[in-house]
Amino acid sequence: MTNDRRLRTVDLARLAGLSTQQIRNYEDAGVLPPAGRTDSGHRVFGERHRRALLTYRRLLQGYGPVVATAVMRTVHAGDVPGALARVDAAHAALHEERVSLRAAKEALATLAGRETGPPPGSGGLRIGEVAALIGVRTSALRVWEAAGLLAPDRERGTGYRVYGPADVRDARVVHTLRRSHYLFDQIRPVLDGLRREGGSAALRAAVEERGRLLTARTRAMLAGAGALHAYLEDVEDP
Repeated sequence: MTNDRRLRTVDLARLAGLSTQQIRNYEDAGVLPPAGRTDSGHRVFGERHRRALLTYRRLLQGYGPVVATAVMRTVHAGDVPGALARVDAAHAALHEERVSLRAAKEALATLAGRETGPPPGSGGLRIGEVAALIGVRTSALRVWEAAGLLAPDRERGTGYRVYGPADVRDARVVHTLRRSHYLFDQIRPVLDGLRREGGSAALRAAVEERGRLLTARTRAMLAGAGALHAYLEDVEDP
């Protein structure tokens, strides 16, 4: 890759619509490779710096500033495998988000059109009744409670567990997702979403919106990875 084109800080800033201070900050952070200096101390950039800046801007859209900065800094430190490992980790984290989203969709399918618990005013159900209703052992309900997935009230005086409609709903969700081999840590965000959104209808809307955002982010990450691949070819084959 030729690096004959000389660019001032202001030239590089104009190419990306940035301030000259941002360009200086990018060099100091390792987002750009070290710049040359004139006799008077002014930075002198070249074609490689321009490519690095454009690559970073593409990475930024999909991976965010923390990962994008770390990737470029690691590349410019000469550790390409380390930079690629950071890209891998970002994709793995995105996959986990998709797993949680899929779990939420399965839970919503389970809840659709089903009675989730005792009728209003019934006073709730005891643990044995809930176990029989959803088809599990009482020991399973206790394990899920110990894991923080369920939190039924306790009856005054006796201390017996009392499951209201939301508790039975949560137990049904846990049972469905455990049968699909989801881990507790993957189930917990689904329950949090149900409780936060106030019901399955609101969660369904949130899940659909999250799905759209994940798709957009995946496409942006692919574009960023493509730009990084092209930049690495230039770096490794000057």
